[in-house]
Amino acid sequence: MKELKTATVTDRLDGARLDSAASELFSITRNAASKLIEDGVLTLNGACVKKNARVCAGDLLRYEEAELRQPDARPEDIPVRIVYEDDMLAVVDKPKGMVVHPAPGNYEGTLVSALLYHMKGRLSGINGVERPGIVHRIDKDTSGLLIVAKTDEAHVKLAEQIKEHSFMRKYEGIIVGCTKNDHGTVDKPVGRNPKDRKKMAADVPDGREALTEYDVLERYDGFTRMLFTLHTGRTHQIRVHMSSIGHPLMGDTVYGGGRTAFEKKHAELLCGQCLHARYIGFVHPGTGEYMEFDGGLPEYFEKAVSLLK
Repeated sequence: MKELKTATVTDRLDGARLDSAASELFSITRNAASKLIEDGVLTLNGACVKKNARVCAGDLLRYEEAELRQPDARPEDIPVRIVYEDDMLAVVDKPKGMVVHPAPGNYEGTLVSALLYHMKGRLSGINGVERPGIVHRIDKDTSGLLIVAKTDEAHVKLAEQIKEHSFMRKYEGIIVGCTKNDHGTVDKPVGRNPKDRKKMAADVPDGREALTEYDVLERYDGFTRMLFTLHTGRTHQIRVHMSSIGHPLMGDTVYGGGRTAFEKKHAELLCGQCLHARYIGFVHPGTGEYMEFDGGLPEYFEKAVSLLK
């Protein structure tokens, strides 16, 4: 049976946008609230209005929560390294080559399938049945730490931290070539490549703000090991930004890498870009405590460094 959800706008939310008020009153993400409004499911005083409509104290918000379906992804006993876990969240270390959630061509062997098995379905439902618990993603061929929400409350609060850029994410990667300076930033909007919609590009007309900070860790012959700090979280952000300044990630065949003699010789080892989400930091949604994790480096990355040295 569908469950009817109702809420009354408080004095504090008087004058707020409908999507913003709904997000807070129903403890759902703003994107989820926007979709409910656009689909005509969430109403304001019984009427369908636009998501940017302003609400008044005492207004009634209402929507019918859809019946829960069984996840399209099925639990699979796939080894996954869990760095930390409690009743509200988990921090997991995704291996290179694993897709985060089911998509055309990748319906099995996903991180979601592994989580459904190891956490016995105790995951937030905000992102739907295909992406339970998934607060943010990393590319298939990028390895590293991801935070997973086990409750809707945790999901909403963590998503808000990402939106406010207070969620710390640092990556290690190896780029082709050597930057002039040991420290720098790339501040270029990132959006869909107008010539190839499957790819992203920097400085495109419809691009969204994107800022990547980098620090040199080690220099090799023709390559540089870097620490990247994400100040925004756009799709393929680090890969696109570094390619845009002439230093694509080693092994990244999509954005310009994969052409040097070293990359060709060790293509099987690299299997895509040499990029690892090593550090993650956030305020725990339940305790309010700041937590930070270092996932270390995976074997393929350490071997690549050894070969370069």
